[in-house]
Amino acid sequence: MTLVRGETAAVLANARLTGAGRSDPFGDELVDVHLADGVVVDIAPAGALRSNGARLDADGAWLVPGLWDHHVHTVQWALAAQREPLGQAASAAEAARMMAGAPVLADGRRVGAGFRDAFWPDAPSLVALDAATGEVPTYLINADVHSVWLNSAALRREGFESADGMLREGPAFEISRRLNAVDPRAGDELVARVARDAASRGVVGIVDLDMAWNEEAWARRLAAGFDALRVEFGIYPDLLERAVAAGLRTGDLVRGAASDLVRVGSLKVITDGSLGTRTAACSHAYPGDPHNHGVLAVQPEELVDLMTTATGNGLSCAIHAIGDVANSHALDAFALTGATGTIEHAQLVAHADIPRFARLGVGASVQPEHAVDDRDLTDSIWAGQTALPYPLRALAESGANLLFGSDAPVSPLDPWAAVAAAAFRTRDGREPWQPAQALDAATALAASSHGGSASGAVVEPGGVADLALCAADPLTAGEPELRAMQVTATLVAGRVTHRA
Repeated sequence: MTLVRGETAAVLANARLTGAGRSDPFGDELVDVHLADGVVVDIAPAGALRSNGARLDADGAWLVPGLWDHHVHTVQWALAAQREPLGQAASAAEAARMMAGAPVLADGRRVGAGFRDAFWPDAPSLVALDAATGEVPTYLINADVHSVWLNSAALRREGFESADGMLREGPAFEISRRLNAVDPRAGDELVARVARDAASRGVVGIVDLDMAWNEEAWARRLAAGFDALRVEFGIYPDLLERAVAAGLRTGDLVRGAASDLVRVGSLKVITDGSLGTRTAACSHAYPGDPHNHGVLAVQPEELVDLMTTATGNGLSCAIHAIGDVANSHALDAFALTGATGTIEHAQLVAHADIPRFARLGVGASVQPEHAVDDRDLTDSIWAGQTALPYPLRALAESGANLLFGSDAPVSPLDPWAAVAAAAFRTRDGREPWQPAQALDAATALAASSHGGSASGAVVEPGGVADLALCAADPLTAGEPELRAMQVTATLVAGRVTHRA
């Protein structure tokens, strides 16, 4: 029987097992994996046990636990398809010219995304952007989403002022919130589309960190039939009081929904800036700017207060910290409050702070593709830093639990790219960057599962039947093969969400 999307399998026939921490006796022999009520109930040699239910033939494909992306800005990622891609812009002038030809959206704006101005030979200028784009409100979003370049028409429309048109950190996030506030029906259709694309890559779940009241949005999507992924959603500080008043606790199901796919996640706090915008809070100044050590958007005392409130009301914490100073403050706050959760990004970590992740039980929610994207920026902008950049192996060897994500739209939502970047520290044929921080493929694959690298990510009886079938063994595939990995089927609780 050929199962299609939406149908439920009783057995995955003729599969091969792979992954971290295996203790089964099957090696690479073909097995049948029997499923019932959304869990794995038995694994046996192919053909050894009878099953009367629906059969999905794996045809020798490799079976892995379903993959998770632990850091996604879902609506912003969904809207990326409507925005002018600016990743190839080599200068501010070129980016302005590209936006002059960008389509005007239904709301009268031009929106582009993905520029990286840190290496541009010219600085963004309001005069230059106005000359290229005229009176059409025009917005250019940095690849790291921590800054936005607007023309005068856009500044007037949004009620902001800026001499060069650049808004950074808080004001930039406010612009993104407004741009993301599209008609819910249209936005939900785009979210459903990117969710199906994620399922085609073996993804069974995401952590949604949109800057919005996400419970309402996901309840609406579930009511409309959304069923492609599991979701855990974040809550931002400006909405913490509302979440506490509503009694939301980490792990709770969305209120009023018949589905169990969406649950309350963590309090998300952005404590510093980013590498590309040169606002990550660091112990050493940025080159050519001796007074710039980045910014602390949330002071340590305020962070402790927020995390204390969250912890006392049953919410875990996801703390954005990129620079080494921000990471130190975040770890201090976990120690002081007893909070559970993660540090998001952990891109530059002091040597003394590496073992604190494991000691405190704080997960390192990291994005391996950022290391590849930012290698040249790191080697220049952070050349004078003494902390460790993108220290994946150091964190893993210290016992920290790694949880991989994309930070989409900062990087595309593709767990295979994350595994490849973590294991090989390269892309596009370049020499590996800081290969001493590379991980073995089994650890990288486990870090892309729900439990993270510490979980083992094993397909075994009693486990939830969130599964993916791969055309090649991820543990032996090379870097290009990982990036091109074909997923032949994805299942959530045994239900097919993707079938090639």
